[in-house]
Amino acid sequence: MRNRPSALIMAGLGAALTMAAPARGQEASPAAQPAASPVPAPADQAETLGLTEDRSSRMTVPVRIGEQGPFDFIVDTGAERTVISSELARALELAPGRTATVHSMSEVSRIETVVIPDLRIGSRSVTGIHAPALRRVNLGASGMLGVDSLQTQRVVFDFGRQQMTITPSRRAEERWPEGTIVVTGRRLLGRLVLVDASLDGQRIWVVIDTGSQISVGNSALRAALQRRRRLGRMAPIRMLSVTGGVIDAQYTIARRIRIGGVDIVDLPVAFHDVHPFRQLGLSNRPALLLGMDALQLFERVSVDFANRRVRVLLDDGALLGGEPRMAGAPATRSAS
Repeated sequence: MRNRPSALIMAGLGAALTMAAPARGQEASPAAQPAASPVPAPADQAETLGLTEDRSSRMTVPVRIGEQGPFDFIVDTGAERTVISSELARALELAPGRTATVHSMSEVSRIETVVIPDLRIGSRSVTGIHAPALRRVNLGASGMLGVDSLQTQRVVFDFGRQQMTITPSRRAEERWPEGTIVVTGRRLLGRLVLVDASLDGQRIWVVIDTGSQISVGNSALRAALQRRRRLGRMAPIRMLSVTGGVIDAQYTIARRIRIGGVDIVDLPVAFHDVHPFRQLGLSNRPALLLGMDALQLFERVSVDFANRRVRVLLDDGALLGGEPRMAGAPATRSAS
């Protein structure tokens, strides 16, 4: 079992936890990037890509746009659209597209798009994307891959090996070791939502959100926990959305989050009615956006959009008292 961060001591709850701003990296000049010459992968073939982390521990993969790149894009299973940094769009001289409605954590915005004629993830290609152009300082990367680029795929995050594998959902799943947990969910506006879940005994709906570095619950969940007297001590936290909106919220430590047969213990959870809850029709149901702080506790996570399945694999030694359990704790964080 890999080393896990220790639980947050109560003294840490007395101070504000501010989400750090994403990296302010500059885009490399397109002329300086080597030309791509990928060999197209067969339609039913899996392809493995190297994963790296941005400063907020979200996972990025190398992406090519036309013959330029690679550029670092965050894999965001909670976003309906693929977006690109405005700085990269200008550097590549991408043509303007139609105006789009963007649902971020903080708001609904009308954003100008650019047309990405050919976006390549490994050897797979998605064409004609009208991608909203947002500032890199808010994105934290060159762009984000949303479910519009991944909805027919099965995405496997192997955190032990720092790899991501993309496979068409129609292909048979790879065999995983005994003890793998499989949870079937529902699709809402392209996102995968799990209903076999609870937080400190309260049943919840869970949205897998790899673009958010911290897990966020709605007011309905907070109120339900408060009624049951299961809401822990709260502390302030500030989050930044991809459109630059600032969200002042509060967080606490969830003692136990159960998803399928897996328990995640001592996980920080912020509470705010961020816009995705309204967009997905979950405002009045106890719900949670499960971020990368939780997902990275596992050895592997598979998200299959078309078949509505999530598989999780614990690393060796993760069985305590006969039950799968994982524990996590916060540090200074950033979120999209």
